[in-house]
Amino acid sequence: MTETAILDLLERVLAPWVRSLALKPVSVSDDSATLKLPFSGEFRHSGGVICGQVFMAAADTAMIVAISAALGEFRPMTTVSLNINFMRAVRKGDVLVTARVLRMGRNLVFGEIELVDEEGKMAVHATTTYALTN
Repeated sequence: MTETAILDLLERVLAPWVRSLALKPVSVSDDSATLKLPFSGEFRHSGGVICGQVFMAAADTAMIVAISAALGEFRPMTTVSLNINFMRAVRKGDVLVTARVLRMGRNLVFGEIELVDEEGKMAVHATTTYALTN
């Protein structure tokens, strides 16, 4: 998938509030995608750290792109599970979100996502299952 195709996909399938995260494609392969989550002070909650909801949405979005790349196109899908571990607080800086397809079945797709802070340290690790709906 090209950068233009990824941006078009994100524009077509994401809810407006998820699009407001301004995720940008960094790289894509046959089974993975990396997006950049640009820092915004609006992502922080009262404790001064980026809130978990932002990271969950970014992880889910990156996995949609990775699955679409593995399929060669976007197909309707739904998140069945998103299990997430917040390993370190992120207070500032851009975050890289890398999603990998671990197993592509006929109806289910299993994946893994890592979010890395500006220091190159893993801040979030997630595993996912998606159901292909068409």
